Amino acid sequence: MPANFPEVWRARVETNLRQTDSAPWLDGVEELDTSVLEVGSGAASEQNVIHIPTTDFEVDVLVNNSAYPLALQAYTDDTVTIQLDKYQTKVITLSDDQVIGASYNRIDAATRTLTQGVLKKKYGRAAHAIAPAANTAATPVILTSGPVAGGAAFGRRVLVYADLVRLKGLWDDLEIDEQNRRLVLCTDHWNDLLLDRERFGDNFSNYRTGNVSPMVAGFEIKQYVANPYYTGTTKKAYGAAPVAGDYKASFAFYTPNIAKKTGLTKQYFEPSVNDTQNQTNKYAVRHYFIAVPKRAKYIGAIA
Repeated sequence: MPANFPEVWRARVETNLRQTDSAPWLDGVEELDTSVLEVGSGAASEQNVIHIPTTDFEVDVLVNNSAYPLALQAYTDDTVTIQLDKYQTKVITLSDDQVIGASYNRIDAATRTLTQGVLKKKYGRAAHAIAPAANTAATPVILTSGPVAGGAAFGRRVLVYADLVRLKGLWDDLEIDEQNRRLVLCTDHWNDLLLDRERFGDNFSNYRTGNVSPMVAGFEIKQYVANPYYTGTTKKAYGAAPVAGDYKASFAFYTPNIAKKTGLTKQYFEPSVNDTQNQTNKYAVRHYFIAVPKRAKYIGAIA
């Protein structure tokens, strides 16, 4: 077995993470230009943290001023410390009979399951973190107003164009920049608009990866299959099982307000030479990532 076998495994995991490390609804959200600090390396309490400056400072603008000297206004700037989420895989085992020669096909088949598991968790958690917790003046959550899908017994109201315009209006009232508004539709809401062929049929049915995303009511439209669940206008806790009356929601955000950072990817490898009886390799991965709003505003949802 090659001496660099552990390094080959690690390289394949890191390559897989880079190649598939993208959710279309996060495209264009830049990685924060800040260093990742590793705290407590190797300990159970190990963390990846970042420090980012943020401010809600808005200068008072004087109109037709005739009083001098001008009044002073102190600039305020705070630093926020963010702890990246830690994603750990369970340990997978592969015998020497399966991986002799460190075949790339064998290695990719094994590591791909780890990669896919991490990606599924990290993007689902990011979607949940970005979506607002509840309806507030700064984080509007509105309810769909269309007819009940599947009849009254089903209970879910269809998303209609007027709902998109209503959310746009609330964002207009908050004076959110008209550029870089993004709406991530859940599968139900995407399909609702697909069925509205008069307005959206062509735009959505012709949507392909790599093409420009549809623009509707001032929002760049994306879709995602693992949007968070809401009970009315209140978001359910991450990982909580949905019950009757819970539905996946669509969420919106102003892209410059999203803090996204990829931390360290670590491998844990125990070679088969340490396992005389079973001659089996053991492997696991730890990965750090975060995507959250910088402030509790410039976000919204349609539930």
